Amino acid sequence: QVQLVESGGGLVQAGGSLRLSCTGSGRVFSGFATGWFRQAPGKAREFVAAITWSGGSTMYTGSVKGRFTISRDNAKNTAYLQMNSLKPEDTAVYYCATGLSGYSTGRYDYWGQGTQVTVSS
Repeated sequence: QVQLVESGGGLVQAGGSLRLSCTGSGRVFSGFATGWFRQAPGKAREFVAAITWSGGSTMYTGSVKGRFTISRDNAKNTAYLQMNSLKPEDTAVYYCATGLSGYSTGRYDYWGQGTQVTVSS
């Protein structure tokens, strides 16, 4: 049963932008923080960004600070990841998740199936 759905991935040239969306049912979205993670081939899944339920607090991994922005629209049960100045090393499958927030995958209970982002040089 799919509970979170990501969209917005694709192929973009280095320096370009993409906006990812994550939409979920109220049961898995309401009241929870939302995080974005990514996994490149042969690598572990890594934290990218997170936002609290209220939207009042955000956190980012160092490599995306100043380039990515996480936001959410609770009325739409949707979170976003605006990705600017994309680099080839940003290429990965991007996953959204909801839970307690934080850097660890273990703090998130619900996961989407992922959306591919490919940045060409």
